[in-house]
Amino acid sequence: MSKPFVFLFLVAALAGWGMAQQKKSVETLNPLAGIASGRTRVVDLSYAINDKLVPWPGDTRTFEASVNASVEKNGYFTRSFWMLEHYGTHMDAPIHFPPGKTPVDQIPVERLFGPAVVIDVRAEAEKDADYRLSVARVERWEAAHGRIPAGAIVLLRTGWASRWPDPQRYRNLDAAGVMHSPGFSVEAVRVLMARKASGLGIDTISADYGASKDFAVHTLALGAGLYQLENLADLSSLPEAGAFLVVAPIKLEGGSGGPCRVFAILPPTSPPRRTGGGPNRGKK
Repeated sequence: MSKPFVFLFLVAALAGWGMAQQKKSVETLNPLAGIASGRTRVVDLSYAINDKLVPWPGDTRTFEASVNASVEKNGYFTRSFWMLEHYGTHMDAPIHFPPGKTPVDQIPVERLFGPAVVIDVRAEAEKDADYRLSVARVERWEAAHGRIPAGAIVLLRTGWASRWPDPQRYRNLDAAGVMHSPGFSVEAVRVLMARKASGLGIDTISADYGASKDFAVHTLALGAGLYQLENLADLSSLPEAGAFLVVAPIKLEGGSGGPCRVFAILPPTSPPRRTGGGPNRGKK
């Protein structure tokens, strides 16, 4: 091999290495960079809205839709609909519980994007339907993944989504009509507030545990300006750290909350390794 050829080969190799490192850096900084290549997966954490979702106990009128125009009669299709603000996968805006004041349309947009902190308490919730996230469990997550970053959206993975859409199993009412489902604790929320989290999320009907009578987590978190995501769909595909969340609530003026589309952008996967040989395998 001639010296000029060796030199060109080294330049090309270094250039290729530099481009690979740059690409890796871009995908790390920009969660969307790997979507086009298929290395980044987007997971929808929202339930489609219809009249068959699990409502809050006592809510009888939840969702209605009617056809305004049909293709057969009008040449196009439109509907009108009515629904509760807190139904299906939805956001609780701070104004929902005093002393919170911010309606859903005024939540700063930068707080609707952030790293997903997923705390997996499926084992605890299976043993105790009234489980509440403890400070020790938050500290265990941090011991494994580092301090919860400012702007994080903290999701509690309880496994309750496996009960959806069965109202009896999901609401889990006892003989006295009291719900039993896991949730956050006030003590844990205080830690998450100190970490400057933007919001909380859970795959149950409420951020408070189901039997709560005073909704202390709602009062504390929403009163401090955080928002809550409730009735999130199955969180099992999310890593405990490394995913990025996009939260897209309806921009309803003055709303106490509203239906919300939530997307998790998973970390890029490594490119597949080539196996086997091409047409020149074994040739020099």
